[in-house]
Amino acid sequence: MSDMVRDYELLGKGADWAKDQGLVGAKWYRTDVSKDSLRSIMKRKDQPAIRDTLIWFTILICAAWGGVYFWGTIWCVPFWLIYGVFYGSAADSRWHECGHSTAFKTPWMNKFVYHIACFMMIRNPVVWRHSHRRHHSDTIIVGRDPEIAIMRPVDMMRIIANFFGIIDAYEGIASMIRISVNGLNAAEKSYVPEKEERVAINTALIWLIIYLITILIAIGTMSLIPLMLIGLPRLYGAWHHVMTGLLQHGGLAENVIDHRLNSRTVLMNPISRFIYWNMNYHIEHHMFLMVPYHALPQLHEMLKHDLPAPNPSILDAYREMMPVLIQQMRNERIFIERELPDTAQTYLRV
Repeated sequence: MSDMVRDYELLGKGADWAKDQGLVGAKWYRTDVSKDSLRSIMKRKDQPAIRDTLIWFTILICAAWGGVYFWGTIWCVPFWLIYGVFYGSAADSRWHECGHSTAFKTPWMNKFVYHIACFMMIRNPVVWRHSHRRHHSDTIIVGRDPEIAIMRPVDMMRIIANFFGIIDAYEGIASMIRISVNGLNAAEKSYVPEKEERVAINTALIWLIIYLITILIAIGTMSLIPLMLIGLPRLYGAWHHVMTGLLQHGGLAENVIDHRLNSRTVLMNPISRFIYWNMNYHIEHHMFLMVPYHALPQLHEMLKHDLPAPNPSILDAYREMMPVLIQQMRNERIFIERELPDTAQTYLRV
């Protein structure tokens, strides 16, 4: 997009430019994998997600109990910190995987966890399901992808604020109120089917009532505890999902149709991988989005001969990304050019 100012609005000049360049509905590069191998790891299962969901709920319940029990003492702090991360960050990955309907084999289980996670993240389940479909069909295509987390020129203050959930939570609440009162806006209508608009509005209304009841209970009891359980964890627990989420595409190429260029795989510790549900294998996920989260490590082994070397840690990935983001504050044309191994196919560009 060297000949024009970047316009990230879904109904703006960037969308027109992307269409003119053949980036809309383009055929994306995918590493060649045998059908039998792919079929074996695409098999959906209930057991891994049931196990992980029970662990998730158990951690939330135990942390909430400890936070309430020790309320008013210093001992409540670690419980609320744990509760916050598993509410305000782990819910992000559960929203994501269940939104793809791949976490569980049983459809109602995906829907159940998806709606709980959407509520925790203050994301309308209808709007965000279709928003994320667009993110996958037009990944980091300017003017088409509604989920570009880091736009150029980079707004570093926005990034810092989001580590505390401030921007996302504010926009989520504002969106919930707006949809409740006025329905979907023009950008949302560009990717949400008309027949699903009423469901989106009704959901926003129900959520608004729940949040208002929570606030009234907090006022009536003269206690912050109800808000510590519902709502505030979206702020104080957001840091982990922001930390990992920025690495998905941060500093990488825009307007390309090769996920090896615009996505990043990062090797992470087991705790972060559990919170993140293996989304650290992000190139692999974008190439084959119907592979369940629990099979992504296997998929990585199948594809690694054709992918850039993964960052060996979160810290290493930030060492790679941050200098480029700082430069992008002033020069929006700078990005990280990925290096492929000798065994890989060449880059695919329009």
